[in-house]
Amino acid sequence: MLLLSGTANRPLAEEIGRHMGLPLGDSTVKRFADGEIFVRINQNARGRDVFIIQPTPPPADHIMELLLLIDAAKRASAARVSAIIPYFGYARQDRKDQPRVALGAKLVANLIEAAGADKVLGMDFHTHQIQGFFDVPVDHLYAAPVLTHYFRGLGLENPVVVAPDVGAAKMARGFARRMNASFAIIDKRRPQQNIAEVMEVIGEVEGRECIIVDDMIDTAGTLVSVVDALKDRGATRIYAATTHPILSGPARDRLSASPVEEVVVTNTLHIPEEKRFEKLRILSIAELLARAIRYTHSNESVSQLFD
Repeated sequence: MLLLSGTANRPLAEEIGRHMGLPLGDSTVKRFADGEIFVRINQNARGRDVFIIQPTPPPADHIMELLLLIDAAKRASAARVSAIIPYFGYARQDRKDQPRVALGAKLVANLIEAAGADKVLGMDFHTHQIQGFFDVPVDHLYAAPVLTHYFRGLGLENPVVVAPDVGAAKMARGFARRMNASFAIIDKRRPQQNIAEVMEVIGEVEGRECIIVDDMIDTAGTLVSVVDALKDRGATRIYAATTHPILSGPARDRLSASPVEEVVVTNTLHIPEEKRFEKLRILSIAELLARAIRYTHSNESVSQLFD
């Protein structure tokens, strides 16, 4: 087995390596003066099972690093190359809901396949249909075991798991089942990108502790509007549980000023210091990914992680 990493989230890759008792493989990722990316694997990869750990958040350089690492491993005669993508960028461009728009998620899937990936492991895709964009095997992992373990440790009484929109309903329903909690959903409309308006809360939240569950926080506009709506309807304490902390633009300031008790995220993405705030709690999914890599390498079932 050979573990490799790009530059998108090297601390996560190193933590995965520690859980597996393996050092990260020796590789070089650098840029020429014009910004062009150069990749080299500095050790023998012939006949090895290569796992490349690289989320693909903006900028698109991170996608290019992943593609080049896959290509380098294939050209080094690796036996199998698996792309470990904790956060799959362009996932929101997964359908043609307007005239003359690109299917960015499908395009990125095509690029990863064309580079030579034999297998993909992803975590909490924005929609499940993204698995079908690939013609190679895809293992879809979930951060729910890590997040629910944390919330069970808080000892919440009679909590309500809230889906901020219809798209998050399946994820939130599974979360509620693991927590043995009740379930609510927000009816909202989105007049334009990154802007959401809450229309109604469907479910009983008055006098209850609420956990808002979603796959990502971008500008936090949706999350803050849901927190305000739940407060207006009598919720006592409100928590947020999200897998991917993108935290773009005004997200940090919005969440800091919001009445949310705590924003619980995972380390699928590296969060720089300037995006962190007092209410932010970061949980590690490194052990979960390490076990998934081990099972993949030994041809065991990955689904047993979520039984």
